[in-house]
This record gives sequence, C-alpha cells and structure tokens, in this order.
Amino acid sequence: MTVPRQPSSPDRSGAPEPPDGEGGPAHRTEARSHMIRRRWLTAIIIVLLIGVPAGYLVISANQSRNSGRDKEDKYSATGLTAGWPSRVQRRLYDVPVQPYSEEVAYYETNNWRTSRLYVQFLTSNAGLTRFLKQIGSEESAFKADDITISKRDRNVVGWEFTGPGPWYGLTHRQKDPAPTLDVVVDRSNAQHPMVYVVSTTTP
Repeated sequence: MTVPRQPSSPDRSGAPEPPDGEGGPAHRTEARSHMIRRRWLTAIIIVLLIGVPAGYLVISANQSRNSGRDKEDKYSATGLTAGWPSRVQRRLYDVPVQPYSEEVAYYETNNWRTSRLYVQFLTSNAGLTRFLKQIGSEESAFKADDITISKRDRNVVGWEFTGPGPWYGLTHRQKDPAPTLDVVVDRSNAQHPMVYVVSTTTP
C-alpha cells in the first residue's frame, strides 16, 4: 500500500526566497528610499512655488510702503498730504486732477470767510489740455513768467517757484459761488508739465 505524499509546508526552512526583483527585502528597502526622496523633492518644489513668489510680494510691499512714507514725510513738512483730494473736494473746488497723474498732493484750509484747496500734480501735455478745458479755460490764457499764486498761498504749502522753468500762469475767475482758480505750470519737462492750483471759494 502506497502512502500519499504530503505537500511541502511553506514554512519549511528549505523553501526558496523570492528573487530580489519580486518583492524581496532589497526591493522593499529600495522602494522606501525612493519614496523618501520623492517626498523630499515634492516638499522642495512646494516651498519654491509658494515661498519665492511670497518673498517677492513682501519685498514689493515694503518698497511700496517705504515709497509712500517718503512722500508723506516730504509733503508733511509743507502741510501737503500725499495723494488725491476726495471726489467731493475736487468737485466743490473745481479741480479735475487728471487720470494717471503723479506727485499728487493737496491741502485744504477753511475759515468763516474763505476756503481754499491747494493741489499739485504731474501730468502729460494732453492731460494739461483736458484740465484747462474742464475748468473752462485754455492754454492761450497762460502768460509766461506770470506767477499767479500769491506769495501768501505759496508759503502756506511751501511752494517755491524758483526753478529754471519756463513758468506759465493764469487766473480763472468764475461767478460766485463757483471758485476762482490760480494756476501755475512748470514746463521744465516739455512732455510732463507740473501743475499747481489754488482754488478759492467764498461761502
């Protein structure tokens, strides 16, 4: 009588190990090492994608803030405020500051007799033409070397019209209660005139 042969146990010491390339210990070690390297690479890429642009934004914001502080310091010594007058102020005083103007600053005074708005802005030749048209005047009204803004008003905001120029001025009078505008323009930059305006109203 023949006894049936029993199958070999998988736990037998003689059972062959799977090849390294098919899930053996060496393969598992290599796979773990590859996974760690991949995670580190992903983390570095994320840091670069988020951190570098964020750094540029911080630097840009600091530069912009410092520039704003420089302007505020520059104008605060003269009483001017860096920035645009409000829309209400521009409308009441009839001072249409032109779009895309630079070096914009203003100052307002009020008392029981008169109110004044002092405004300066750097614009283009086209911007100056539009400004004059909007207040109801034109460039032919300018007179060379005519500083129409009084010494008193110049002292209020520290304007000193002593540069090489050429300088041009005009006074645009309107019927009450519309304001009277004294305008002086510095054309030392032929393409970008600097405009100074004092608008006076009498309540």
